[in-house]
Amino acid sequence: MATKREIMELPLSQVRKGEEVHFKNPPAAFFDAIGGEEGMKELMYDFYDKIYESAIAHYFPQDEAEFDEVKFKNSKFFIQICGGPKVYENEAKGMNLNEYMIRVHDNFSITESSRIEWLGTMREALADKAQHVDIELIKAFWDYLEHFSKLTVNTFADGSTYYAAYTQAKEDG
Repeated sequence: MATKREIMELPLSQVRKGEEVHFKNPPAAFFDAIGGEEGMKELMYDFYDKIYESAIAHYFPQDEAEFDEVKFKNSKFFIQICGGPKVYENEAKGMNLNEYMIRVHDNFSITESSRIEWLGTMREALADKAQHVDIELIKAFWDYLEHFSKLTVNTFADGSTYYAAYTQAKEDG
């Protein structure tokens, strides 16, 4: 099982403009260990409640009903990307889920500091809701988030924009 301290010490690496990003989807074992659909929904709702109070809240709807819809839809994304049921297919409109999520973020000017705030908030949610999960499974989920989130950063300190290239690892088995 994981301790709060282990979770809060999960590593962060910097986005390097022009560097290709490699990532692998989280293992289905994380989805099972977090508690399936209900556990993932609990984690994600806690995460988005924390986001609403964070420095990046302005990226999200301020209307409560609209924000609840974001929590609901994004929970479905994480349920499916973590190996749960295919509950996000309609939103992705036939695209690969990761590619779709990257393209959704193209509509926002996302900086490295916003990414770090997002990840820090996710660390807090994991520390609150995932202590019953084996730390190795949390690390695998974190590895996905930490690498994949680099693909959402498109606005840099020098004022330039850039959309990263990526490769997704083929799933085992």
